[in-house]
Amino acid sequence: MSVSTSGHRGIRLIGGSHMCSGRVEIQHGRTWGSVCDADFDWQDAEVVCRSLGCGEPAQLLGGAALGQGEGGVWSEEFQCQGNESHLVFCPKMTHNRTCSHENDVGLVCSGYTRFRLRDGPNHCSGRVEMRYNGTWGTLCDASWDMRAATVLCQQLKCGGAVAALGQAWFGGGTGPIWPDVFHCQGNETRLSQCAVSPWRRTACSHGQDAGLVCTGSTPSSSDGGVRLLSGGSDCEGWVEVYYNQTWQKVHQESWSSMDASVVCRQLGCGSATNIYRSYLSRTEDSDKCVTGFHCSGTESHLGKCRPPHVLNCRPSDQVSMVCSNHRSLRLVGGGSDCAGRLEVFHRGSWETVCHESWALPEAQVVCRQLRCGTALSGQIPVPTYFGPGTGPIWLSKLGCVGNESSLWDCPSVEWGGKDCGHKQDVGVVCSEHKELRLSEGCSGHTEVYYNGTWASVCFDDLEQPAVAVICRQLGCGDKGTVTKTISRLSPDLKGLDFGKCRSHDTSLWQCPSSSKGPNGCSEAARTSCSVVDAEKLKSPSDFMLCRTSSDLHLCANRLPLRLTGGTDTCSGRVEVYHSGSWGTVCDDSWDLRDAMVVCRQLGCGPALGAEGGGRFGRGDGAIWLDEVNCKGSELHLWHCSYSLKQSDCSHRQDAGVTCAGTGF
Repeated sequence: MSVSTSGHRGIRLIGGSHMCSGRVEIQHGRTWGSVCDADFDWQDAEVVCRSLGCGEPAQLLGGAALGQGEGGVWSEEFQCQGNESHLVFCPKMTHNRTCSHENDVGLVCSGYTRFRLRDGPNHCSGRVEMRYNGTWGTLCDASWDMRAATVLCQQLKCGGAVAALGQAWFGGGTGPIWPDVFHCQGNETRLSQCAVSPWRRTACSHGQDAGLVCTGSTPSSSDGGVRLLSGGSDCEGWVEVYYNQTWQKVHQESWSSMDASVVCRQLGCGSATNIYRSYLSRTEDSDKCVTGFHCSGTESHLGKCRPPHVLNCRPSDQVSMVCSNHRSLRLVGGGSDCAGRLEVFHRGSWETVCHESWALPEAQVVCRQLRCGTALSGQIPVPTYFGPGTGPIWLSKLGCVGNESSLWDCPSVEWGGKDCGHKQDVGVVCSEHKELRLSEGCSGHTEVYYNGTWASVCFDDLEQPAVAVICRQLGCGDKGTVTKTISRLSPDLKGLDFGKCRSHDTSLWQCPSSSKGPNGCSEAARTSCSVVDAEKLKSPSDFMLCRTSSDLHLCANRLPLRLTGGTDTCSGRVEVYHSGSWGTVCDDSWDLRDAMVVCRQLGCGPALGAEGGGRFGRGDGAIWLDEVNCKGSELHLWHCSYSLKQSDCSHRQDAGVTCAGTGF
């Protein structure tokens, strides 16, 4: 049934997770009707979100993704420009298209309606505050960086960013501290266009409110902008300062630790830890540098220090520095930035850490410095767990107590290990390390590893956008289906709800989430992805790349593993997906330590038996792995040693496992 919209006066979003999301419905008299997805575009969505006081559109969903309406379907098409205050002011066009409630359009608005800077010297500097659903709150400085700061300055028509500040530089605010973290590239025009993650890693207080200094409207106010280049992140590298409308190198002469401290604070990178002369140069480098800032160390940005002067310089005269921010460290090879081989940035290169004298206190400091929670004492990996590194090795005779805020605060820092090789590289797993898996590779029970345990993703409200994110993240295509199932994790104490992913979310960790608490899920989700991305899995060296490469994208799409032929999902023949097909594992050298890793990876509790001789039936296709040799502590089978596709085995020797099936 179609309903004319002539004289309509109300609009609402219904059926969503909050007041700023849901199916779009328009009121005519006492009747509410939905809108056809073919008649509604992004400009229309901007008007709806604005008129409801819900900020800007974050996701536009067709196909009744947020539920089907019960009244009529409006027969007019809105042709908004996007700047109208209400749909009533948009041009409309009557059409003869037939739409049903299967075509109802849904909309998710950002909820952030306004942004402002408070308690600064002018309207272009101050504490960052955002209004969400009518309430003003502050932003935690934990992930506040220059990219997001640049976007907000542009959005507020305040030019570019000079400083991204933390630790309540402009005083602590009041009200809520919003949990979202904005992952910006820096070229967006509004914060709502950035990817948003609700996974804040640390608890925040108003003593950690984020602050911002923008260039303002006058050209001279931009002097004092700073950047660090070619250091592997925003928080290390050679120093360049914006002065006289151009980026200038900084001469190492008279550059002090106080100057460096101001730069680190200005960039939101903590405190200065290392200053050294740069030997890096670029072909476009000029022969001019600036010097003479003479900061006291308390300034919010370099523009508050003395005006510099220009002098001639050589490339080797340029100063470089490292801040204490977490990006002076990194964990690589573990699929996330909270687990992997430990590497430290030192004098222009990333160096690994020797395991000599390395213990839990050192790991605790690393996790704290990376804002990754606490070290998992039961999961601290053996050396080379995440593959050996390359290049220099940093000797880790640190003697940390465990309560230090960074490795640089530990009693002893000794560079240049002479008695270590890369086979002794340290690895760390922190409580904020997260992994996603489907129990049968590209289908199965949907589970997340977080804070040292596996938990089911709940079926409740798991919508198609979330299913698409799951499949894409695992390299299993870009769509799938979800059905109800019973959790195979026992006990499943931390069921997680990821139902409301948005169009700009590229991984499950960016989707709004909540915990179901101690009772877990009433119904767990089973996801079946429609397409396996065989292109990512066809190389004969897939296993080796995932085990040794520092490229996180290679290891984020780990090769699927499953058990078949058993009496339940936690026993059976071990099969691995490789080069576009499922294959088996030879039982040569197969033992209980190998079975322990398989059971752990599949969330099936401890191993009860390592079976051989085709105990669970003979497979078909390739025999992908032979001579598997695990230590038993690995999280994944790909971290073990093995031979790839040997010809001296037959399917009479297919390996299997029997797990306790009790989960983590």
